[in-house]
Amino acid sequence: MSRDHRSHDCEPGELVGRQKDLELIDDLFDRPAGALGALLLSGEPGVGKTALLDAVARRASAAGVRVLRAAGAEFETGMTYSALNQLLLPLHEEIEALDDLYREALRVALGFGTGATPQSLVVANAALALLRRAAAEQPLLLVVDDLPWVDRASAVVLGLVARRLTGTGITFLAAARGGSRGFFDGTGLPTHEVLPLDHRSACRLVGLRHPGLVWSVVDRVLTAAHGNPLALLELPTALTGPQRSALERLPEVLPLGRRLEALFAGRVAGMPPASRRLLLIAALDGTGDLAVLQRAGQHPSVQATLVDLGPAEQDDLVRIDDSGHRLGFRHPLIRSAVVGASTTAERRAAHCTIADVLHDQLERRAWHLGEASVEPDEEVAALLERSAHMAGTRGDSFAAIRALTRAGHLSPEAPDRARRLAQAAFISADATGELVSASHLLQDARQAGTDDHASLYSAATTVHLMLNGTGDIDPAHQVMVNAIEKTLHRRGSYDPALDEALYVLILLCHFGGRQEPWQAFHRIVARLPDVPAVITVSAAALGDPARVGVAALRELDELLAGLAHESDPTKIVRIGTAGVYVDRLSRARDAARRIHGQEQGAGLAVKKLGVLPLLCQDAFNTGRWDETIRLADEGLLLSGQVDYPSYTWYFRYEKALVAAARGDVGSVVETADAMTSQAASRGVGHMMSTAAHLRVLAALAEGDFESAFRHAEAISPAGSLARYVPHAVWVVMDLVEAALRTDRRAAATAHVRAVQEAGIAHISPRLALLVGGATALAATDTDEATALFERTLSLPGIDDWPFERARVTLAYGERLWQARKIKAARKTLVTALHIFEELGARPWADRAVRHLKAAGWATRHKSDPAGLTPQESEVARLAASGLTNKQIAEKLHLSHRTVSGHLYQVFPKLGITTRAALRDALADLDRP
Repeated sequence: MSRDHRSHDCEPGELVGRQKDLELIDDLFDRPAGALGALLLSGEPGVGKTALLDAVARRASAAGVRVLRAAGAEFETGMTYSALNQLLLPLHEEIEALDDLYREALRVALGFGTGATPQSLVVANAALALLRRAAAEQPLLLVVDDLPWVDRASAVVLGLVARRLTGTGITFLAAARGGSRGFFDGTGLPTHEVLPLDHRSACRLVGLRHPGLVWSVVDRVLTAAHGNPLALLELPTALTGPQRSALERLPEVLPLGRRLEALFAGRVAGMPPASRRLLLIAALDGTGDLAVLQRAGQHPSVQATLVDLGPAEQDDLVRIDDSGHRLGFRHPLIRSAVVGASTTAERRAAHCTIADVLHDQLERRAWHLGEASVEPDEEVAALLERSAHMAGTRGDSFAAIRALTRAGHLSPEAPDRARRLAQAAFISADATGELVSASHLLQDARQAGTDDHASLYSAATTVHLMLNGTGDIDPAHQVMVNAIEKTLHRRGSYDPALDEALYVLILLCHFGGRQEPWQAFHRIVARLPDVPAVITVSAAALGDPARVGVAALRELDELLAGLAHESDPTKIVRIGTAGVYVDRLSRARDAARRIHGQEQGAGLAVKKLGVLPLLCQDAFNTGRWDETIRLADEGLLLSGQVDYPSYTWYFRYEKALVAAARGDVGSVVETADAMTSQAASRGVGHMMSTAAHLRVLAALAEGDFESAFRHAEAISPAGSLARYVPHAVWVVMDLVEAALRTDRRAAATAHVRAVQEAGIAHISPRLALLVGGATALAATDTDEATALFERTLSLPGIDDWPFERARVTLAYGERLWQARKIKAARKTLVTALHIFEELGARPWADRAVRHLKAAGWATRHKSDPAGLTPQESEVARLAASGLTNKQIAEKLHLSHRTVSGHLYQVFPKLGITTRAALRDALADLDRP
């Protein structure tokens, strides 16, 4: 088949993720004259071998190749030459043109005539002669599927034919399950293993064929299928509608669909009874621990030994790792087949047996007892509740929800049932992001009864649903306050449910960004005898960092130090979040990365959404801006996957921060406008401040100091640090610089005085840098200003904050230039320029270049009037012609990021700040 006729991209709905396989098979048709034209495909059942054969056959037919096909069938294995009959039947009229010996041999072999059974070699030679004759008129493709079921006589002939196709226009392609070819002798024939789909292709296949699946269900299907295409297509069909929509919890072992049962269940059913009992124990236990299997086998209900695993091992259903003393199912679908082949009574008995064996392992024992129970049992329910707490502290939210839900259903008393179901609902909303499931669990909890603890969990879950629904802060705040005050009025005691409720209330107060919501929080805390440190520290450092005390910072530092050995994702997110505005993110970085790197299957979607803004902001603060964008894009994708829109604006803000610093002001204004509109309608004061921060940075990038001052004052008026507005500490230097540039010296002086009196410089080196820079900017005496700048730029730890350091350095260079200290100014400005260039902060780099030019700095080289490299020159000229970065990248075979980097280098070299100025700048260079 000529490469000119190939379709290198499969049509939608045809094949997904098989391009490399198809290209390999296509090479058979373009083989050299002396090469053998045969290939055997092997692979696990359901991996897509038949789909590949079908696709190749269609492509071959479209390219003018004649396709002959046969497929083995179990019920035909005893019928001599049945497969050969299928293959050669379309050529039966041409048999008459063969020599007498070959003609009669084929007629008898294929059932068209009578006579003595011909020898296999004669039949093979006759078949080859027939095929060669047909191939002289039109290239042939022989396709044989299910080789293990091809009858013995046909298999022998096909093996002989396949090894004799050199120099013919015939191609032979066959498929068999890995490790099994039946009677077919493929000695000397090349084999290609068809592997399971990669993760990306598997996701695409499920999305195309099952577009309505909830994301968490897709994740379970992907895990169970292990890239097996048939499983990816079939597993969702075996789920109920509520399970597909995450309204019901999925079973631990997914059930098989009809087609998968046909592939796997029959092999399990053929095992001896003792083998099946032990396989069921292994499937329900899920660990593969041979010691557990051995002890379970001694139970009266099982009566089996490890020897009884032999038949399953010989049939390749399981594999034994002697070094690790583990049993592993060859494919997760076999485990599903084992469970599916058992009765309900058999599964309950197996669960009881496993629970007896695991008497010293609380979590696993609790789960198996729960699965074995059919009547309410408080002892089992309490055990499940304890196991849920253990699972939650190590980050396995799905296990915690599953255990609590089962505990709720087994609870004899209504208040216990309500509490456990409500806590399951809260974890579902707070950790997994499954809001629909959380809503249904919440309904179940309310129907079960009332309980103070249940009321707190119910209120916290309701808040999550509200924030991801209408998003209105004030009603959500009132729901939480009412629930807490009601609980305290009745009990006055402290419990974990109150911990969760108080932290949710802190977040609501933080989102509100006003003093009124915080007053209710402080009123509640004042009534409590003891409050966890993470609550008090978060309220101080996250709520009002401008007034955080030394004691609170010391306590936060102790909590951050403990993250090195912390496994609870909730604590990691909360402690890390407390460090955002007091510049402690680097101390939470490793712990946050641990959460970020964990597998999605544990149900940590919301926790990952919680740490991604921390990692984004940390990357921005420390100058890793490309990483900020990458992480923010990941966050946007994840928040869309789990339908958790309340986090989306965090990631848009982080991307806009980088855009503002790099001069893409248009996109920044668009983001800020969208955030302001959303915040105003929902009472999210914190989002209003965040949008204002973006406007400040964008205005400074454009040199619009009037707008910068106006937006900075919207965050915190000059001369004060607004209460409960965390961004007030971040715009200290911005406000002072904008005030001075717009002849508002009194405002600048008042603001410097306010931040000095507040003592925010003690919070972190970054804030000390900003306060020092603002103080130096506002100094009227040049010598005093110089001393202040020098002292500020000598502070320890400021190298960790490159953008802020470069901005203070730039301001210092500008002050030196104004004082006509040209040599010192040039040195200082060059330092700032280099940092801005490394960051890609083009507007500030341009500002440094302008002052350097005014100070007589030679920015152009003699060999090239603009100092452009050949590739920079080419990129600049294409950009000047109107091409986009993507179009330039395609034309020059570069990445769009490389193009952006070249343009960033070009702009300061040409002394311009906008793309629109490129044409004129290049024209100036061309003039003599």
